[in-house]
Amino acid sequence: NMANITRDFGSFHSSNVEELINLSEDRYVSPKVPFALPSFPDPTTEEFGLVFRRVHFHLDPNWTFLNHGAFGCATKEVLKCAQDWQVYCETQPLRFLDRELFHHLVDIARRLAKYVDSEACDLLLLPNVTTGMNIVLRSLACQLKKEDLICFFNTTYGSTKKILSFLKTEYLLQSYQIDLTFPFHSKKNLLDTIKKGLRQETKVIIIDHISSNYGIVFPVEELVQVCHDLGIIVVVDGAHALGTLPISLRSIGADFYIANGHKWFGAAKGCGFMFVKPEHQRTIKPLVVSHGYGSGFVSDFIWTGLRDYSSWLALRTVLDFWEHYTADRIQGYILDTVQKGAALLLAKWGTGLLDDAKMFGPMILVELPKLKMFVGEENFKYESAEKLQNLLYFDHNIEVRGREEFSEGGRGYTSNIYPLDSMIFLHYPKCSHNNVCVHTVLYFYTILIIINVFTLFIYMYEGPSQSNSRSTLCSHICLYL
Repeated sequence: NMANITRDFGSFHSSNVEELINLSEDRYVSPKVPFALPSFPDPTTEEFGLVFRRVHFHLDPNWTFLNHGAFGCATKEVLKCAQDWQVYCETQPLRFLDRELFHHLVDIARRLAKYVDSEACDLLLLPNVTTGMNIVLRSLACQLKKEDLICFFNTTYGSTKKILSFLKTEYLLQSYQIDLTFPFHSKKNLLDTIKKGLRQETKVIIIDHISSNYGIVFPVEELVQVCHDLGIIVVVDGAHALGTLPISLRSIGADFYIANGHKWFGAAKGCGFMFVKPEHQRTIKPLVVSHGYGSGFVSDFIWTGLRDYSSWLALRTVLDFWEHYTADRIQGYILDTVQKGAALLLAKWGTGLLDDAKMFGPMILVELPKLKMFVGEENFKYESAEKLQNLLYFDHNIEVRGREEFSEGGRGYTSNIYPLDSMIFLHYPKCSHNNVCVHTVLYFYTILIIINVFTLFIYMYEGPSQSNSRSTLCSHICLYL
C-alpha cells in the first residue's frame, strides 16, 4: 500500500527508494501498471527479417537507414508503452510524480539488474553512457593525486576523450593513450599489448566492451583481472554491448560498467544504466544535486528535477521483448548472419578483414575494393568522408555519418562512417618509400544486432533501375533493409 510506506526525502510521498530497492524478492511487490502493456505474437510464428521489421519498427521503407550505432531505433511496442506513460502522467501529474513514479523506477531497476546479473542497489538509471562517464570521471578526479594517470586507447570513444581533456584543463588530471594497431589475431595478443602499455602510475583505465570505431570485442573479464591485480580501477564503456552480447556484471567484475539501452537493446531514446561497485558508491556524486541527495546511493541519482521518465519506464516492454524472443535466439541469429554476410563480401571482393573473424562479435569489418571517386587523392580527410556521406544521402537515400580517426603504424584507419546495420570504415593505407596512395578502401562494418539486425539482407543486386548508380560504390552489392 503506497499510503503506508515511509518517506525519505522532500515532499514526495513515494520517496522510500532505498527501502524498495533493498527489499528481498520474497517481500517485494511490483506496482501495478495503470494501462495494458503491449503484447507480442507467438515467437514460433515469426521469423527475423524484413517482415519482422515492418511489423515491429517505424523505419521509412524509402530509406536505407545505416546509422543505428548513433541513436538506435526503438520498437513500435516500446514507443507505445512510453507514450502511454506520458499520457498517464498528464491525466493527474501530481499523483504520478509525487506518489507513483519512484516505485515504478525501482521496479524497472530491479528487473534490469536481474537481466545484467547485478544487485539492483548497485544500478543507476541514466540517459546515456556519456552522462555516466562524466559522473564517474569527475568523481574520480576529486580523489586522484596529481601524479596518478588515467589510461585510455586510440579506440576510445571521442566524447570520453573530450571528458579527459576537460579534466586536464579543470583539474590538472593527467591521462595517456595506448595505441592499438590491428590486426592482433587473438584476444591474448590484444591483452598482452595492453598489459605492456600500463604504467606504474596508472590508477584508472577506460575499456570499451565493444569498440564503436573498430567493432573489436575486448576481453573485458581478463582485462579487469589484470588491472585489479595492479590496483587499477576499471571503467567499462558498454555502449554497444547491451543487446549484442550476454552481460554478467558479476562475472565481468568491473568497478564501473556503463551501457546504453537505446542503441541495440531497443529502448526509447535517452535510456541507459550505470553499475557501481559498493566500495565506490560513497565517493561517486551526481552531476545534478536535488531532493534525493543524502538519502542513499540510488536516491542521490533518481531525481534530478522534472524530466520525461518514459524511456526508463518503457524498459518493462523492452525486457518483455527480450524474454519473449529470448536473448539466445536473437544473439545466435546475429552471429550466424554476420558471419554469412562477411563471407559473402570476402568472396565477392577478394579482400580481407580488419582482424581475424574470432575477434569480432556482432560487428565485422570487411575491406572493400578500390573506389573510383577517391582515385588521385593523396590524403584521406574528413572532407572525403563527408563527400561520400553526402553522395549516399542525396543520391541513394542512405543515411550514414562520417568522421576521422588516425592511428600510427603500418595501416592508418582514417575515417569511419556509422550506418545503422553496417558501418563503413574508410582509410588510406600509409605509404612507404614516397609512393603515392591512389586508392581508398572501405571497411564494411556489418552490425547485425537487434532492432534492424532482423532486417538486414546483404545480397547481390543488379536490377535495371539501380545497378548503374550503385555499382561504382560497392561492386553491385546493395544494402537493402
